[in-house]
Amino acid sequence: MFFVLSKVFWSVAQPLNFAIILLIAGRLAALFRWRRLAATATIVATLVLAISAWTSVGALMLNPLEERFKRPQALPDHIDGIVVLGGGLEGAINLARGGYEMNSGGDRFLETAVLARRFPDANILVSGGTGTLMLEGEGDADTAVRFFGALGIPRERLLLENKSRNTAENAEFSKDLVNPQPGETWVLVTSAHHMPRSVGLFRKVGFPIIPWPVDYRTSGEEGWGLFRDNPVDSLQTTTMAVREWIGLFGYWFSGRIDTLLPAPE
Repeated sequence: MFFVLSKVFWSVAQPLNFAIILLIAGRLAALFRWRRLAATATIVATLVLAISAWTSVGALMLNPLEERFKRPQALPDHIDGIVVLGGGLEGAINLARGGYEMNSGGDRFLETAVLARRFPDANILVSGGTGTLMLEGEGDADTAVRFFGALGIPRERLLLENKSRNTAENAEFSKDLVNPQPGETWVLVTSAHHMPRSVGLFRKVGFPIIPWPVDYRTSGEEGWGLFRDNPVDSLQTTTMAVREWIGLFGYWFSGRIDTLLPAPE
């Protein structure tokens, strides 16, 4: 139920959809001569789009999440495994074409391949099923077999968790799959802005990991301003930031993580 509700809520709450819904509501209100309501809906929709696409608000919201967990300067000489969270591959395209096309989060898999070469004895746990309500696609864990195989990483090193639909299930199902033992060292690879929520969830299920953030979307030097990036990228950044903060609040409010913004230990 949590998964379904979260997907439905986000389909309404993401900035572009929210603005479109408000514009439609404004037009309907105008037809019924509810002028104040029509004007309010139109103004709010315009502000949401303008702030999201023309300002650096999205980057300013996203940067604190990316800075929360720094990448370690060094890793132990031996690690037992690498956990990479899905979300970096184009599921619908890969299902249709049988390839391993990446999206903007593809750094997760590229960095995992780098770590896999650096630690040739480490297992690679790929956690990611199909996290959509209606669209069909191939889970990242299934696509990963072709991707890592093309890079010369043998199938025997891969541990595939292809049932999870969200980050909470990533953590729960990953722990169930590997049953990490005391003294083992596992590295978690995911996007930097997604790392606080991911760490909180892995801690909650009792799976100790070393955070290894990738896929940075901000430089930390954006500052407040207008037209700091092209509108499409700014809108995408704002959407990511809003989604992640809502996700943190929802997971904290529902008891799935212990603090609103998990911090390094």
